Amino acid sequence: MQDTSYELLTIFHDGGFMMVPLVLCSLLALGVIIAKGWTLFVAHRDSKSLLKEIHELGELGQIDEAIKVARETRGPVAAILLTGLRRVKEGGGTQDVTKAISTTGTIELDFLERGLTVLAMIANVAPMLGFLGTVIGMIAAFAAIEEAGQVEPTLVAAGIKVALITTAAGLAIAIPVHIAYNYFVTRIDALIADMEEGSEAVLDLIWRSQSRQA
Repeated sequence: MQDTSYELLTIFHDGGFMMVPLVLCSLLALGVIIAKGWTLFVAHRDSKSLLKEIHELGELGQIDEAIKVARETRGPVAAILLTGLRRVKEGGGTQDVTKAISTTGTIELDFLERGLTVLAMIANVAPMLGFLGTVIGMIAAFAAIEEAGQVEPTLVAAGIKVALITTAAGLAIAIPVHIAYNYFVTRIDALIADMEEGSEAVLDLIWRSQSRQA
């Protein structure tokens, strides 16, 4: 039985020149997904245990030890806690600490969302590129019919093949990229919740410290 499966290079060749931007889109998306996945993995790692440890140290009044733990931990939650704890140690009021935490949170959130725009763009553009390849393939097919003056399957096969390959390639790129985008958005939302919890932990620490001094 003849093997009708295509190799990747054969598909790339048969898809025509529109396969070039589609392949570039897939490579760019893969790079962003790997980088963003690793960034969020590091950001999520140990965030819950960090918050618990900071709470315990805060209740014991060990501000220096809490600052050391936050400084040695990676991620946006640790960055926010470190900013707030340093302001607490410097004797800043609740308003000063809140402002510092808000500024750091905005910076960290911008870092976390970096690259998502690229994924969203690829998820939208890849199917359009595939459909453009479809139109180009159909134009080629009708041009072949016009030139021959008759309709034969062999005349339109090449154009239709280009149309189908580019459409499939565009959708094959867009679907996993769209899934990855939504997954990353969900993970970032969870991190935002942790960041807010960290902010509340620092503010609660200030309140406890001021209560003891009173």
